[in-house]
Amino acid sequence: MVDALPDWLPQQRWFGAKGREIHGVELVADRELVHGDPSLRHLLVAVDLGEETETYQLLVGCRQELPPRLAHVAIGSDDGAILYDAAHDNELTHVLLQMIRGGDDEAGLRFRHLPGVEIETDLTSIVMGAEQSNTSIVFGDSYILKLFRKVAPGLNPDLEITRALADTGTRAVVPPLGWMEVTEAGAADATTLGMLQPFLKSASEGWSLAVTSVRDLYAEADLHADEVGGDFAGESERLGAVTAEVHALLAEVLPSRIADEAENAATAKQMHERLDAALAVVPELAQFADGLRASYDALAGLKSGVPVQRIHGDFHLGQALRVDDGWKIIDFEGEPARPLSERVTLMSPLRDVAGMLRSFDYAARHLLAEQLAAPNLEYRATEWAERNIDAFCTGYARACGHDPRDDAVLLRAMELDKAVYEVVYEARNRPTWLAIPLGSIERLVR
Repeated sequence: MVDALPDWLPQQRWFGAKGREIHGVELVADRELVHGDPSLRHLLVAVDLGEETETYQLLVGCRQELPPRLAHVAIGSDDGAILYDAAHDNELTHVLLQMIRGGDDEAGLRFRHLPGVEIETDLTSIVMGAEQSNTSIVFGDSYILKLFRKVAPGLNPDLEITRALADTGTRAVVPPLGWMEVTEAGAADATTLGMLQPFLKSASEGWSLAVTSVRDLYAEADLHADEVGGDFAGESERLGAVTAEVHALLAEVLPSRIADEAENAATAKQMHERLDAALAVVPELAQFADGLRASYDALAGLKSGVPVQRIHGDFHLGQALRVDDGWKIIDFEGEPARPLSERVTLMSPLRDVAGMLRSFDYAARHLLAEQLAAPNLEYRATEWAERNIDAFCTGYARACGHDPRDDAVLLRAMELDKAVYEVVYEARNRPTWLAIPLGSIERLVR
């Protein structure tokens, strides 16, 4: 079983170490949840990457014969039986709902739900197609179970923050219903493995709505962004206001404080270090290094204190859902590539603002990167991005009384730091999109 994983893991969308050599895979935990044919095992495996080790969560099914509907998730064989990714097997996944409802404990693997929550268990499941760093399993029209594939010891920020915000009564987040966790030997806190939430079947993803708006603009040869029927600026302004509301609540219910000058310098130092690492991966970034460092140094030189708090940490249009009563923000896990200790560190909420501004730029330009639009549409992409960036910041300022654009030095450094992260991601995963963050860096460091 384990022998097949070094070849199988890098092919998975959620595997976080693509392009790196796997020195070995070790089985950390193996629990059988369903016996028979098919059977279901819950695995934790440690992937040796040389200088570090990453732990991943797997649901492994075993069948004597694999039906065609599961052929695409085959892993390998074991004594003549076929092993496969059972997250895609709707004959097995309902067991997870049953265990969450029952509050089961399987040799330290615990399933929990909030008091008073009633969970249906006889629902057919399907894995959402847009898998990212996690796997989301939708049960009927009722629930969505997010399995955290890359596992970090401790309470996952998504569960922690979502619970804290839901307790305030805000409608800006989707409340948790239950979760999966495990306590490792010697650990003080349980490690979160998955989270169950209501499924918003009528929701539209912010990214899809924004891209539709961009397509409408590109289709109109003689209209500006504010003249097109699919203008997105109104939604961007409302999203900015909701983001400010969530930031304000996070500052109230979780720790927050004012960072001193030394912390500003430490933040800038981390940005320099991330740039050093990125330069080793993407040579094309070198031409902008001086401008990037100048922006980071300007942040280090800030004299005034910067408010810091818990934040979303990986905020973009794909993390916002539009429903009938407004926007909801989801996925408070932070950037999975960064260690948990960094993801729970108090940071400026402008990191989230910068992430969303970068997302508007992506929405405007990804069609150009895919060569699906004519070169003369570059100025229209710029117009759309600038209009929606301004609208988002205006909405944010209206809701909290402080305009992110007033903190130009900090916001610019945050945007550039995010773009550097994107450069590495695109180089490893979508090389044809590399021009998007590189172009943004070029414009920002001028």
